[in-house]
Amino acid sequence: MHSERQTSVKYYVGIDVGSASVRAALVDEFGTVVMHAEQPIQIWEPQPDHYEQSSADIWAACCAVTKKVICDVDASQIRGIGFDATCSLVVVDKQFQPLAVNSQGQNNRNVIMWMDHRAVSQVDRINATQHRILSYVGGVMSVEMQPPKLLWIKENLQESCWEKAGYFFDLPDFLSWKATGVTARQQVLSQQRTDQCIKLWQLLNRSLCTLVCKWTYSSDGGWDDSFWKMIGLEDLVKDKYEKIGNHVLSPGEPVGKGLTPEAAKELGLPEGIAVAASLIDAHAGGLGVIGADVRGHNLPCENQPITSRVALICGTSSCHMGISETPIFVPGVWGPYFSAMVPGLWLNEGGQSATGKLIEHVVQGHVAFPELQSKAAASAQSIYTYLNSHLDLIKKSLPVGFLTVDLHVWPDFHGNRSPLTDLTLKGMVVGLTLSRGLDELALIYLATIQAIALGTRHILEAMEAAGHHINTLFLCGGLSKNPLFVQMHADITGKPVVLSKEVESVLVGAAILGACASGDFASIQEAMAKMGKIGRVVRPNHEHKRFYDKKYEVFLKLVEHQREYRSIMKSS
Repeated sequence: MHSERQTSVKYYVGIDVGSASVRAALVDEFGTVVMHAEQPIQIWEPQPDHYEQSSADIWAACCAVTKKVICDVDASQIRGIGFDATCSLVVVDKQFQPLAVNSQGQNNRNVIMWMDHRAVSQVDRINATQHRILSYVGGVMSVEMQPPKLLWIKENLQESCWEKAGYFFDLPDFLSWKATGVTARQQVLSQQRTDQCIKLWQLLNRSLCTLVCKWTYSSDGGWDDSFWKMIGLEDLVKDKYEKIGNHVLSPGEPVGKGLTPEAAKELGLPEGIAVAASLIDAHAGGLGVIGADVRGHNLPCENQPITSRVALICGTSSCHMGISETPIFVPGVWGPYFSAMVPGLWLNEGGQSATGKLIEHVVQGHVAFPELQSKAAASAQSIYTYLNSHLDLIKKSLPVGFLTVDLHVWPDFHGNRSPLTDLTLKGMVVGLTLSRGLDELALIYLATIQAIALGTRHILEAMEAAGHHINTLFLCGGLSKNPLFVQMHADITGKPVVLSKEVESVLVGAAILGACASGDFASIQEAMAKMGKIGRVVRPNHEHKRFYDKKYEVFLKLVEHQREYRSIMKSS
């Protein structure tokens, strides 16, 4: 009987391209991660705020991790594959070969990463237009979106890149194209289309998620010619958007005829397996957690619409995904985007540009970090597990969080994405002493985590003020593995936090896409409900509410003071 059940199980492969690594998981139809693998990918930082990667390096890592996770199963049981990735910009020439996004002419470095802030001047000029389309990105476009990066390429790499470029991809779309090989010419021939009015490029598939969220595409109106002309990228309009795509699929829809023979060989999978239209990584994390069945957990979102939930995907950066039945315009929060994550629902996306990266920066930059490394290694613990234990040792009779009564952090070391949309804001620490030991490192680590949670509260309050009704947080991503991070988010927001049964919820979300593309589920919602599972609920300690209300009051004062002193310096 056991053998019969094993052979009848259906599997899906989810591939997630993060900032520093590529991960893959083999996920069964019940949402269980059966096998998981990870491989690092290279990042180049040729100068401050410039971050680049290689699409060839990324694809090679995708192939390596996929082969690892499928090695112990019958390939005939694998029904579909789904990709998610950071919203980085991939540039290829007219023959789909990598094209340099740098002045050094290094063609292998053909990806401008999502966190690259080289296009500050360009985004400022875009925002100065006050074009109506900006109302769908919280009123202010982020430097992390694609239009300012495209404009930077045109203005800085006109001959070497802009004029030679054949296609600009969001990284998730590049991966689904790489797997299916659906170039326009192949699709036209395979479908035996003879209508001369059909342009080949129209069939180069893009995901609705990427185009709507990062490129200003409208799910009902398509591209807005006036926007591209106004910002100086009229070339794209003249080419009828050949280079950025005009054939759009909803996330989870099958792309082309599935895996090509070449891609199948590279990935170690059978030819023709269904490939799904992709998602941005945070959105895949949202799919993996937000639709889970919560019955029996005594949560405020039980028997409430899914719109009462927010998915918080927290890794290198953090994204706050709130959904609604009607469009809600939240100042400083991206969206509303229709069907960009859950079909039929509007999405608002708040975010913090540096969270996991900020914690790493603060901890590793402290003078006591070598001591921390040594003691954590001696106790066979991660540095963060050791820090959490150390905080428990020094708290005495106080709750851990109260240790920062005189230590406060403003966390925007990489600018503010939401809800202030101010790229120029800087990080702040108030309450430093001359002490340099492990105790002080533990305290600044705690204060940094609290600052990130206070930033989440700031975003949630902006969303609620605009019309969202949020009562439960669903966390996933690397930082959700840190119990201190999770508890601080519960205590500071005052909302229960739901953790997925599968820690790798982003990979489950990618696998859900593959499951839908295979036809095994009738809808994304059906797959979300069946494959998303609750693991643990962390509830806020309401006895600590007054303390964190005071911390939040100080938190908001910090940015007031920063803006005040900057105003003073400008006037001097």
